[in-house]
Order: sequence, then C-alpha cells, then structure tokens
Amino acid sequence: MSGPYVIRGSVSLPEAELLWRFSRSSGPGGQHVNTSDSQVELRFDLGKTEALPPVWRERALERLAGRLTDGVVSVRASEHRSQWRNREAAAVRLAALLAEATAPPPRPRRTTRVPRRINERRLREKKQRGETKRGRSGRDW
Repeated sequence: MSGPYVIRGSVSLPEAELLWRFSRSSGPGGQHVNTSDSQVELRFDLGKTEALPPVWRERALERLAGRLTDGVVSVRASEHRSQWRNREAAAVRLAALLAEATAPPPRPRRTTRVPRRINERRLREKKQRGETKRGRSGRDW
C-alpha cells in the first residue's frame, strides 16, 4: 500500500484494523480475468475501532447506519485490472467515506427576512407577467 490513508487531520486508517478479501472480478481483462482475484473488498469494524475519537465514531455509526453490518462498513473495488490498483481505490474510497461521515454537522442557517424592495419587485414582475398573459387571450377580437 502507498501509506496511511488520512481521514482528516492526523487521524488515519490503521492498517491492522483493515480486513481485505479478494475474489474474481467481472469486467475487462480477457482471459486474465478468469485466473486472477482482482476484485477487492475492504472491511473496517467501525463499532470496535480505537483509531477514531469517540465523538467521530458515534457520528459515523449514526450516519452510516444503513451501510453497516454488525458495525462493519465494507467497500468494494473492481474497476481496475490490477489487484494492487483496486486495493488503492478501495482504501481511498473508504477514507473518503469515513471523512464525510465524521465531518461535523453544518452550522444551522440563520433565517432572515426578505427585504421589502425585493418583495415589491417580485410582486411587480408577477403583475407584469399576468398582464402579458391576459393580453394573449383572444376575447377582444
């Protein structure tokens, strides 16, 4: 592997907690595809990991609840012919997934009033549009 995959800041995926599984992949490769296990499935036990801060882990467990199986998140990669490149792709995808899942929630939007001038302009344009449409009717003929 090309090194630690950073989730965010100084937190990265621990190599010891990654479970790899390989299988035959469909797709391009010709005769090569029938003989090599190039599809990669990467599993990471999110429920038991100590690599993530507790707040991040809880946030990720909540946000990825639909993707988890017994607290384990899995990612597959089979877009490349090479097992090595598929391993890289799966690890990068998992790191990106965890980075998104552990991100802090966005700040709530502060509600603001619509300015009077903008509201008046909107109503004026609506009235103008209605006049245009009324002018299209053929009742004056």
